[in-house]
Amino acid sequence: QVQLVESGGGLVQAGGSLRLSCAASLRTFSWYAMGWFRQSPGKEREFVAAISWSGGSTYYVDSVKGRFTISRDNAKNTVYLQMNSLKPEDTAVYYCAAGRWVGVRDVSPRGYDYWGQGTQVTVSS
Repeated sequence: QVQLVESGGGLVQAGGSLRLSCAASLRTFSWYAMGWFRQSPGKEREFVAAISWSGGSTYYVDSVKGRFTISRDNAKNTVYLQMNSLKPEDTAVYYCAAGRWVGVRDVSPRGYDYWGQGTQVTVSS
């Protein structure tokens, strides 16, 4: 059974930082592109960032470019999202996802095969 487990969420003041982690039980983790999405109450799930299987390619939604950094450690089966200069509008539940055939520029959630349970990020003003 494949599991993706996010951690690192919490409450932070505007301008602060958080680092999210996602540990995957995938035996072939290095075969998968990894993505981060977020969802606020009443809104659709939104693409945030993605990274290729090798880590050589990344892609971000415009609203987080220059503030967030996605990275991965294939030896640890883990993907990270470093979030700096956080804003109240970044408040959401953040989900990691794994996709075997998805490209880093594919922003639709439909391309991903496995999902974590989510971790709450709350940014106060």
